[in-house]
Amino acid sequence: MFPSMPQDDPWDAEASQQVARMSPGRPKAGMYGAVPDEEEDDRPSSESDDEFEEIEIIPVRPKLSVAIAGFAALLAIALILGSATSGPDARASYAIVLFGVQLLGLLAWIMALQPPAARITAAIAAVTALAADYLAVTDDTAELLPLLYVGAAGTVVALIGQVFKSEDRQRISDTYRTTAMIVFGAVAYSVLIVLTRQPVGTQAILVACTGAGLALLVSRLTDAVFPKPRIAAQVPRGATGIVLGAMVGTLASAMLGSYLVLPFTPAKGAVVGLVAAVAAILVDLAVNFGEAGRRLAGEAPTFWLARHMQGPLGGFALVAATTYAMAHLYLT
Repeated sequence: MFPSMPQDDPWDAEASQQVARMSPGRPKAGMYGAVPDEEEDDRPSSESDDEFEEIEIIPVRPKLSVAIAGFAALLAIALILGSATSGPDARASYAIVLFGVQLLGLLAWIMALQPPAARITAAIAAVTALAADYLAVTDDTAELLPLLYVGAAGTVVALIGQVFKSEDRQRISDTYRTTAMIVFGAVAYSVLIVLTRQPVGTQAILVACTGAGLALLVSRLTDAVFPKPRIAAQVPRGATGIVLGAMVGTLASAMLGSYLVLPFTPAKGAVVGLVAAVAAILVDLAVNFGEAGRRLAGEAPTFWLARHMQGPLGGFALVAATTYAMAHLYLT
């Protein structure tokens, strides 16, 4: 008889671990044993198709680029001639011209940015711009601070006008910056009237608006002929035009600086022109990127006239503010 195997010996933990290691059928822990392997699906997934979907390239419209270039050039000429012909008793005509530009800017920005209570916001911004023009013409001292007060008050009143309807009130927390930008963008043109009342203001407007106008003109005309390399597939702008526009604007401002009286020099004219040209081009380019973002988000496009005017109008609004800063911080 075979000797009987002992039945009462306990099965220790060490032996269990050895058996588990020697067992060929058990998968390794932490690898593929947690869940059973699924059968591989050779069919192409829809997600991978979406990832490799070809990006739509927005074509550049040469005639539209030429039209925007012409509008930017006309706007620069109006601002320059208005400042050159204004005098101690003839600033009202310049204020009327600027108020027309402000209304165009409000039309473009309201349609593009679509703030809450758009009509109320537009009306309050127009009244604020008119008040800023009046103060810039009639105030005893030509200072920027009263215009800032008017712009802040107009922004507050516009925000108050947006709380009456519940659907508008819910959007205020997201669009108060947009409202402030619309109001102060309109008030910014009044700064040009203040500059005409200061010693170097008229010359600074000439140099800055020339640099900004030529920068926008050359960049848009270059896009009509050679829009390469593209900034982005969804943005119909070329890097060549942007760089060339900034260079031409700076060169023209430097040449003006060599002909103007002190404190202007070619170097100072180049600096003022460069700052103005870059400011105008960046705003114009930001408008293009904003429109591309709306298109990708599936939102309704802005009215075509407002969409194409807001770039130059917003650019010269920023140029007015930067010109005032350069006149006081760099030229004096």
